[in-house]
Amino acid sequence: MEATIQPLDPIAISLGPINIRWYGLIIGIGIALALMIVMREGERRGIKKELIADLMLWAIPIAIISARIYYVIFQWDYYAQNPGEIIKIWEGGIAIHGALIGSVITAVVFAKKRGVSFWKIADITAPSIILGQAIGRWGNFMNQEAHGGEVTRAFLENLHLPEFIINQMYINGTYYHPTFLYESVWNIVGFIILILLRRVNLRRGELFLTYVIWYSIGRFFIEGMRTDSLWLIEGQLRMAQTISVALLIGAVILLILRRMKGYADARYLDKSV
Repeated sequence: MEATIQPLDPIAISLGPINIRWYGLIIGIGIALALMIVMREGERRGIKKELIADLMLWAIPIAIISARIYYVIFQWDYYAQNPGEIIKIWEGGIAIHGALIGSVITAVVFAKKRGVSFWKIADITAPSIILGQAIGRWGNFMNQEAHGGEVTRAFLENLHLPEFIINQMYINGTYYHPTFLYESVWNIVGFIILILLRRVNLRRGELFLTYVIWYSIGRFFIEGMRTDSLWLIEGQLRMAQTISVALLIGAVILLILRRMKGYADARYLDKSV
């Protein structure tokens, strides 16, 4: 029976020669939902929708491009031989750490030019970022990527997963850990935590730093289960785990130093810039 299992079609819509893949569609949905939440919270915190829209006009495309560049760099042996594949972002192959680097740099520059607090913007967008990540992992699911090592069907059934997830984890005759799902669930829990923390008058920047800490912890352990990691040192040091540890340590140090030095006296619920 298992030999007859067919993967879900990665093509969502076909319009003649144009194919719209689930991967891009799901990521687009995640971005749209995240943007809607950011707009609403920004307005509540005294930031006009126009400013948020201007930021996203820069941050979203730069994040996507930097996510692709990051991925291509660590797969350069392949892309050097297949340069035409570099632009095929719709087939998968973007790295969230690259997106974060690009979007944070963009937000820092934007905030400085517009005279607003980067940390305030970061706090407002943090829950939306992790929600977008949670949704985006389902694009990996449709592409049958970002999975872990081999498991049995019985193992997946014992997780009480829906049949469509179990079947999609059957790849070339083998079942695999649905690590995309583990990370998606971890991120959804993180989203809920951050939304609840919005009711607490945290010091400015601490909501964003909590996101960095939460995501980094989950990504470190889940990445260790994956079979498609980008490597800093082949077979020894995974890039995502290295970055996660660096971000975790950096976020904790920043959180402590900002309190000690008095850089975090403004509070999340303050409406001033």
